[in-house]
Amino acid sequence: MPKLTVQTRQYLRRQTPPKFFWRLAGFCMIKSLNAWMATLNYRTIRYERQADPADEFFEGPVIFVFWHEYIPFPIYTRPHCRLSMLLSQHQDAEVLSHIAHFAGLDAVRGSSSRGGTQALREMIQRGKGTSLAITPDGPRGPRRKLAQGCVYLSSRLQIPIVPLGVGYDRPWRNQSAWDKFAIPRPFSRCRAVLGPRIQIPADLDRTAIEHHRLRIERQLNQLTELAEGWAESRYNLSGSEILYRSPPRGNGAADRATAHSADCLETPIGFRKLAMRIAS
Repeated sequence: MPKLTVQTRQYLRRQTPPKFFWRLAGFCMIKSLNAWMATLNYRTIRYERQADPADEFFEGPVIFVFWHEYIPFPIYTRPHCRLSMLLSQHQDAEVLSHIAHFAGLDAVRGSSSRGGTQALREMIQRGKGTSLAITPDGPRGPRRKLAQGCVYLSSRLQIPIVPLGVGYDRPWRNQSAWDKFAIPRPFSRCRAVLGPRIQIPADLDRTAIEHHRLRIERQLNQLTELAEGWAESRYNLSGSEILYRSPPRGNGAADRATAHSADCLETPIGFRKLAMRIAS
């Protein structure tokens, strides 16, 4: 194969914009992600079915928070659910924005200090029910330490926060990554615990924001540890149900996506003590 000259390489760089490569990478990664995640066994516990965007009784919009190491879970299980991901403006989030696009999700680039609040407000007004998904310890960490951004947005926009705990059965982990990114083993168990909605008061000062930040961080860690312990066990907890992936909208797909949740218990038996601690 003949080698390309320096002039030819420079011409190709000018003619092929970087965005094309990001889109191609996002397309390839979403196909691989869907094939990999489709092998898992899913079950879930929901404290409120109204907090599930795939449920026919969903009451939104809400702000979903989950740890960065489990970011493939909502991308795979809840596509086409009027769900938007708040991504940073760093270049490493570019490919993730295209992954979200091919998964049927919207992506908002920004943060609470760099135009994110205005973009989210416009999206909610335009989309009439678009919810938001945030990894509150991303994109740089520290791991499982909740930043104040989601609390600020919830207070500013008056949208409740819903913590989501996710766990895999003995996953592989990228020990060199700041979040120890979890890679589920094929055909293993995946468990999710969707917590109750948390309403943050408006017009909070810094002391109040820090109080609610610590509260939500504690609850999210409790739900994550619960989901991880459940995934590593071989028991089906009382009140749990099979978690189905939400199909694309249209042709009765919404009915099929929510049919599995008709008998969901609001507070599962055996978790009342934990629910009381989380609600406090």
